[in-house]
Amino acid sequence: MIYQKRKKALLLLEDGTKFWGKAIGNLSGTSFGEVCFNTGMTGYQEIFTDPSYFGQIMVTTNAHIGNYGTSAEEVESDSIKIAGLVCKNFSYNYSRPKADFSLEEFMQKHELLGISDVDTRALVSYIRDNGAMNAVITTEIDNIEEVKEKLAAQPSMKGLELASKVSTKKAYTIGNSDATFKVAALDLGVKKNILRNLSARNCFIKVFPYNTSFEELNEFNPDGFFLSNGPGDPEPLVSVIETAKKIIASNKPTFGICLGHQIIALAHGVNTFKMHNGHRGINHPVLNLSTKCGEITSQNHGFAVSREALEKNESLEITHVHLNDNTVAGLKVKDKNCFSVQYHPEASPGPNDSLYLFDQFLENIKKVKS
Repeated sequence: MIYQKRKKALLLLEDGTKFWGKAIGNLSGTSFGEVCFNTGMTGYQEIFTDPSYFGQIMVTTNAHIGNYGTSAEEVESDSIKIAGLVCKNFSYNYSRPKADFSLEEFMQKHELLGISDVDTRALVSYIRDNGAMNAVITTEIDNIEEVKEKLAAQPSMKGLELASKVSTKKAYTIGNSDATFKVAALDLGVKKNILRNLSARNCFIKVFPYNTSFEELNEFNPDGFFLSNGPGDPEPLVSVIETAKKIIASNKPTFGICLGHQIIALAHGVNTFKMHNGHRGINHPVLNLSTKCGEITSQNHGFAVSREALEKNESLEITHVHLNDNTVAGLKVKDKNCFSVQYHPEASPGPNDSLYLFDQFLENIKKVKS
């Protein structure tokens, strides 16, 4: 193994806490974002390319990152979306035959700055106690005071609209145009595997920019609507919330995931809130209140729907609950053909316990078409 000589790097939290390490990937510079952690033991490439992570500095709790390299097939968007990577042990070598590049090469291609040799157990414990907050990864250790000033000027994730940063600029289609069903998908930061799951269920999908009007969505004459996952605070997405109201009022089958789930709640006057440190990982337990069955789920969100407000809303019903903290993990609109979940049934990475939700969406479409 060749010895890697790397620059000294610093992870600085907005409250002044410092964690020292070594630069990885793009080996110099400065990167700002909200620090958070993911508890998944695998799937780092999918996590790094998930648009829902836009603006996040990702701490991986798994001790080894990069050991199986990267593959062109394992991306959830066209580029890395995280703002930075923090890890304990970074693997320059990989042994998986399927891999195309090392993680180092992948990070350098996408100009991602990271820091390794960090005591991630101490860091994650600190975030758990003190909450997700803005942070910076920097190799400019001789200009720390200047870096601190720039960090202090970074906007809070609360109130930050980010869907426009990751949504497609032009509408495009996925799947077979002769498919039985047509789905209009509003792209708030959609993952590729969501579209793959819909396409695999005989759907022809047209993906629209986040700010597309209901009238334009409806011109596609879809059999159903899909509201995707995405990053940032849902409350600033006022035009999307208004579009969601019209979609739901049309009573065509509608399915929302994560940010889409929050938009559906906001469309009914139910508020959302910024969580202390969010849910990010591939082993989150959820209870389906209808079947009484548990599901192990993949999750990635820093905002959630207010359970108190939802329980007071006569139009909505809670369908799923997160078993760790009893937060809302799913809902349905009682008098409309609409449901949503706060987690990722398509996983990638993660378990497949919740794939039935795509089938449920298709069953709703079939009932209407028949």
